[in-house]
Amino acid sequence: MSKKEFMSGDEAFAFGVKLAKPEVIAAYPITPQTIVVERLSDYVADGDLDSQYIHVESEHSAIMAALGSSAMGARTFTATSSQGLLYMAEGLPYVSGSRFPVVMMNANRATAVPWSIYNDHNDSMMFLNSGWIQVYVEDAQEALDMAIQAFRLAEDPRVMTPVMVNLDGFVLTHTYELVEIPDQELVDRFLPPYQTEHKMSLDAPKSVCIGVGPEYHMEFRYRQHHDFDHFPDVIREIDSEYREKFGRGYGVLSEQYRCEDAEAVLMTVGSITGSVREVVDDLRAEGIRVGVMKLRYLRPFPTEDILSLPESVKAIGVLDKNLSYGYEGTVYTNVNSALSRGNRRIPTKDYICGLGGRNISKENIRQIYLELLNPAAIQEGEKVSFVNLHLDQEVDKNG
Repeated sequence: MSKKEFMSGDEAFAFGVKLAKPEVIAAYPITPQTIVVERLSDYVADGDLDSQYIHVESEHSAIMAALGSSAMGARTFTATSSQGLLYMAEGLPYVSGSRFPVVMMNANRATAVPWSIYNDHNDSMMFLNSGWIQVYVEDAQEALDMAIQAFRLAEDPRVMTPVMVNLDGFVLTHTYELVEIPDQELVDRFLPPYQTEHKMSLDAPKSVCIGVGPEYHMEFRYRQHHDFDHFPDVIREIDSEYREKFGRGYGVLSEQYRCEDAEAVLMTVGSITGSVREVVDDLRAEGIRVGVMKLRYLRPFPTEDILSLPESVKAIGVLDKNLSYGYEGTVYTNVNSALSRGNRRIPTKDYICGLGGRNISKENIRQIYLELLNPAAIQEGEKVSFVNLHLDQEVDKNG
């Protein structure tokens, strides 16, 4: 029987990891991720989780310890945030290129400098090219559920690729809400113990983390890239089974809300989606046809989902809590690339928002929708806009 508990996003994710029964946890605390590894250390110390808990000396050590344990065939988990994720950078392609199914939780936090502990997505967006599957969750319930689903996905023989699950720092990691916790026996049936032949073994020796010359390197990268093409089918299959067993599913790669006849659609990533839904409902009550598409997975990217938007959509906006300096938001770039693969030409606009934890109000979202409802102006105007930018403040760019 499932039960409900009042917990933060960090605590919910940690409980989901506990239910997944990792054999090795490589832990290095960093705000706002710390609560995850703290709770897992409590579970191990209390005997509620049979796992080898390794308190390493840095995030770089955490990812390399995770690589080593996964290379031995152990279900492995680690967690990080912001500068910690950046410190892991060297290890990320080692893990993905070796096809080790490590699961990592990243608490999204702004990167330095200026130094900040508050939320945006600049940290994880830097690593869309790292070879990791990337999924972003909206609330604590989705965090717990994706902790479980991530292991099932990463370890699927058709996938064998690490998964990074991203939670908005503080907005989600430290916000408390009621979460339904599934029964351990049911989770065990959904996620059996990890078994693989892709591991170091004296009985069946093989090479891992190999080196190759120009005559083979491109083919390795092609195979790794091409395998992502069938990941959406596996994700849909896993999500469908999860919904059947636990009564919850998440629209797989993306989730559309009231888009069936919408004239303007906003695309969101992470926790901001809840506020956007409320604004959509308010505008709908006024007879204004708008919708929201939550992008859950950014790798693999939901291209087909975006192209499936109804013909009624006349303009698309993207809420980007990140910035590729000198160009535009990373999600916006990806959305426009997806649209270019279809036959439709829909005006789009990028809204850079929430950097370093800057508030995004419902009124901001409402004004964005009203602007999108004038597609001619969107087509002719600036393509990138900064939401709640305070240029009247004095800023010393030299620190």
